[in-house]
Amino acid sequence: MRLDKYLKVSRLIKRRTVANDACDNDHVTVNGRQAKASYEVKLGDVIEIRFGQRLLKVEVLSLSEHAPKAEAGAMYREIV
Repeated sequence: MRLDKYLKVSRLIKRRTVANDACDNDHVTVNGRQAKASYEVKLGDVIEIRFGQRLLKVEVLSLSEHAPKAEAGAMYREIV
């Protein structure tokens, strides 16, 4: 699954276009490397997203093309 789609489906970022912009502006890293929106997300990947001064770090637990709001949180685990 593409990175921008994963960020949208998991509801880490609200819209896919916003996720795409975040990747283009180097606000998203995967496994410590800058990632493009087209990066293929795999189980176990560690994604870091910078929202201004805040840094969100998550580990990918599952991949799903569609996820209801109740199940979206189960797609990742936040790393402190």
